[in-house]
Amino acid sequence: MSDGERVVLVVDDEESVAEGYGLWLSDGYEVRVATGGAEALDLLDDDVDAVLLDRRMPGLSGDEVLAEIAEREADPRVAMVTAVDPDFDIIDMPFDTYLTKPVEREQLLDTVDQLLALADHDDTVRERFRVAEKKARLEQRKAPGELADSDAYAALESRLAELESETEETVGEMDHDTFAKTVRNL
Repeated sequence: MSDGERVVLVVDDEESVAEGYGLWLSDGYEVRVATGGAEALDLLDDDVDAVLLDRRMPGLSGDEVLAEIAEREADPRVAMVTAVDPDFDIIDMPFDTYLTKPVEREQLLDTVDQLLALADHDDTVRERFRVAEKKARLEQRKAPGELADSDAYAALESRLAELESETEETVGEMDHDTFAKTVRNL
């Protein structure tokens, strides 16, 4: 890896999709491409800053790869990039953001930039972002009645409120320029 270059691991069982994402990212990042879960775990090391991960793959699924990343205590930021519509099961999954295919080039590049900016923040800010992302994705896909009937969604809302309160203290301690830069990066 060259000095200062961020590493992005792209994981998708459709080789053309994985290679395409890799090409989109290759101008700004060192890119590693895996076409399966086992290969992804082989390529995952401490140098990987961000992972773009498909959920539905033969062999090890993206969900299983995500669980293994968490179990290894690896610390890359993770975006699920998948054709699987988000459901309440995403609440307990340890990813940072969720994109539903098809994904446009600019959306993918913006997501990687956002993930890498997020890596520069403390755990509470990162968790607030993850929880807010999950809430937003569910609100995009679920009817208000489904959300209202879900205990898991209610717990998610409650956790977000707690995190907002905790991070407001951090935000209050920042000067205006630092706060503005953080918001732009996220």
